[in-house]
Amino acid sequence: MNIREEILTGLLLDEESTLTLGELSRACTAHAEWIIELVDEGILEPIGSDIAHWRFSGASLHRAHTTMRLQRDLGINLAGAALVLDLVEEIETLRSQLQVLNRRSPGN
Repeated sequence: MNIREEILTGLLLDEESTLTLGELSRACTAHAEWIIELVDEGILEPIGSDIAHWRFSGASLHRAHTTMRLQRDLGINLAGAALVLDLVEEIETLRSQLQVLNRRSPGN
């Protein structure tokens, strides 16, 4: 039996971690121009006044990957991806609020 060892590398992000434009584009294996298009469409919201100083949260990496999958798998354009992401976040918020209400109601 052959045992094959591999070393995996990754990026561990917490809520305080931020990425530069270059780091985010490398993490997504996408061109920086595509990341800029995501910002222009409102999908990503960087911190910083100009491109050279932009910083992106770990959530931006998740949103970029989701957008990439929506485009690749479903052929959705960026405007459609922005709408899908907003709707998914709204559903998650509503589910969280419903869980809180269910915990507070008598008999549950």
